[in-house]
Amino acid sequence: MPRRKDIDDLLTNWPYEQGEVMARLVKAADGREVLQMRVDMGVLQMEVQGRPDGARPEGAETYYDYLASLVIHDGDGFVMSQPQCLEADREFVQFYHRRICWLALRQFRRAVRDADHTLAMMNFVKQHSPDEDWTLSHEQYRPFVLFHRVQAAALSALEEHGAEAAINELKLGLDQLRTVFEEYGAEEKFDEDELVRRLLELQDSLRQHYRVGQTLNEQLAEAVAEEKYELAAQLRDEIARRQVRQR
Repeated sequence: MPRRKDIDDLLTNWPYEQGEVMARLVKAADGREVLQMRVDMGVLQMEVQGRPDGARPEGAETYYDYLASLVIHDGDGFVMSQPQCLEADREFVQFYHRRICWLALRQFRRAVRDADHTLAMMNFVKQHSPDEDWTLSHEQYRPFVLFHRVQAAALSALEEHGAEAAINELKLGLDQLRTVFEEYGAEEKFDEDELVRRLLELQDSLRQHYRVGQTLNEQLAEAVAEEKYELAAQLRDEIARRQVRQR
C-alpha cells in the first residue's frame, strides 16, 4: 500500500479556530521537540532552537547572524542588497510566528528570546537598510514587538521571582517604549496608545492582586529625588541582595 501524503487526519483532529493562536509542542519522529501552529488550511511546524525553519543560512545559526558577519568583514558602511532584504523579511516572519506561539503556550522566557532576536535584527536593518521606506516598514512594528517582549519578561519574572520583579520589568519596558515614541516625535500619543495602556493595566492588576505598594526600585528613585542618600544606599544594598538570591 502506498504511503499517504495528505494530512487529513492531522487537520481533522486539530480543528482550526479563527481568531486564536493555536500552538502545541510535539515530538518529531526522531525524538526532537518541535513547535506546531494551526493555521487556516494547514499547520506550520517550527524548530524550537535557532531559526524556526531549521535552516542555517551560509552556515550561520540565523540570517541575522550571517548579516552581522558581513559587517565584520565589510565594515560599518555595509548596505543590504535587495535579495538580502527579502531574506531578512523572511526571517522576521518566521520569528513572529514562533514568538506568538510561545506567548500562547505561556513559554515566556522563550518568547523573550525570540523578541530579542527580532529587536536586534530591527536595529541592524535600521543601520544598514538600503532606503528609508524599507526601514520604516519595519520600525512601525517596533512598539508591537517591544510590547510582546515586555509582557513576556514581566510574566516570566512573575513566575520566577514574584510580583515586584514583574512590576520592575513592566516599568523598564514602558520606559523603553516611551523612548521609541520620543524618537519618532510621537510623545503626545504615548499615554493613549493601546499597547501602553494594556501594559499599565497589567501593572495595576499585579499591584492589586499581589498587594504590592512601592517596589524597592520605586522607593530608591524617590529617595534619590528627595536627596535621602543614606536611605538610597540601604535600598541599593537590599536590591543587590535580592538580585543575588534570584540568580
